[in-house]
Amino acid sequence: MIEEEEKKLFREFVGDVKPLSQSGQRLIVPVNKNSPAMVTRRMAAVKVPDSVDDFLSDQEHVPRVKPLDTLSFKRDGVQHGVFRRLKQGHYAVESSLDLHRLTVVQARREVLAFVRDCVAHDIRCGSITHGKGEQREDPALLKSCVNYWLPQLNEVLAFHTAPRHSGGLGSTFVLFRKSLEKKAANRHRFAESKSPK
Repeated sequence: MIEEEEKKLFREFVGDVKPLSQSGQRLIVPVNKNSPAMVTRRMAAVKVPDSVDDFLSDQEHVPRVKPLDTLSFKRDGVQHGVFRRLKQGHYAVESSLDLHRLTVVQARREVLAFVRDCVAHDIRCGSITHGKGEQREDPALLKSCVNYWLPQLNEVLAFHTAPRHSGGLGSTFVLFRKSLEKKAANRHRFAESKSPK
């Protein structure tokens, strides 16, 4: 009873409405490809976020390493003993990044964010897993990119291929700069230890 009344009210409200034909034709509204909205959308789609610096090259300009090559880099001023400890895996890995299944563009973004996050959180040693890329169509692509990008980042003091038990040739241990706060705390602690009691 209530349903019939609702149907009657609906018909009175809608009036003489005819269903659309299902001819398969669709209304196509022409879009101005140079309208301000479309230009803005296009720019937003290709714009690289501000957190990714343009100086990290893409794969076309990266010198290639082989899948079984050892990666190694040390900035001037890094003590030999510190670098040796990094090579031997004596520093605790406090954070890690896995680049498997990422494109070069995604990996570049992730590496930069990882390095900056580690420094911001006073992490001294991290690990980046890039794989060896032996069976890939483009062998050692991500490994080559990591080897090329890391020295470009001032936050990176040194890096070396991880020891066999920690990922070996498919991973790289990275030693980061201390944050300004950590440096100040160390100077303060050192000054206190030297002051006469």
